[in-house]
Amino acid sequence: MPLLSVHYLPSSAANGYNSAMCFNPIIVALDVTSAEAAASLVHELSGTVGAYKIGLELFNAVGIGIFGHLREVDSKAKIFYDAKFHDIPNTVAGAVRSANNHNVWMVNVHASGGRAMMKAAVAAASEADVKPLVIAVTVLTSLDDSDLNNDLGIRRTVRSQVVALAELAKESGCDGVVASPHEIKAIKQACDREFLVITPGVRPAGASLGDQKRVMTPGEAVALGADYIVVGRPITGAGSPRDAAINILREIEGATAN
Repeated sequence: MPLLSVHYLPSSAANGYNSAMCFNPIIVALDVTSAEAAASLVHELSGTVGAYKIGLELFNAVGIGIFGHLREVDSKAKIFYDAKFHDIPNTVAGAVRSANNHNVWMVNVHASGGRAMMKAAVAAASEADVKPLVIAVTVLTSLDDSDLNNDLGIRRTVRSQVVALAELAKESGCDGVVASPHEIKAIKQACDREFLVITPGVRPAGASLGDQKRVMTPGEAVALGADYIVVGRPITGAGSPRDAAINILREIEGATAN
């Protein structure tokens, strides 16, 4: 399983806390609107999280230079480009080729774009010197059964739809999927344990749910088999983002200790 490298926390930099985890599953969502804010978070969180997510908000606020800007702060930063490409196969392939130029660690597409589109994305990613992971978004964590059935005309439960899209993504050559914690177990059973599950919709106990509907705590998600968890506001909006990240690592360690 292509897990992140170890990120042990020096006691002088992490309030005496030394992680015993063999990898760091936290991907921090840099959902901010300036390069300075993103760089500040990367600087503060260096060594305490596994990767950083650049999504639509930051990319459209700052532009393509954000990739290089963050690497100036942390040359080893792993970047998940949360582009959610969804278009005809040729267009998506071109977009992924362009993303290859920025040495991203992970890029995603919408599984609902179909088999041909996902295969085109995987083929384009394979042209990179170091192939990024290609991950397929299944069903957004802001949606539930009612949204699928009544608004989108999909006559399946969220879980059934997620599993169907995950199976299609695996058949298309994707490395994994984005799905809520509630579907982790079903995906692993349908697609095998090596197929990655990246889990948004993660909130520490007591945190606001925001616009998320299908959520769990970080410890619960990792215990169920999530390979990576995407955490935004509970870390980036905290008084001390570094301390918030460390507390989440502690929670995960406690949940997975047995």
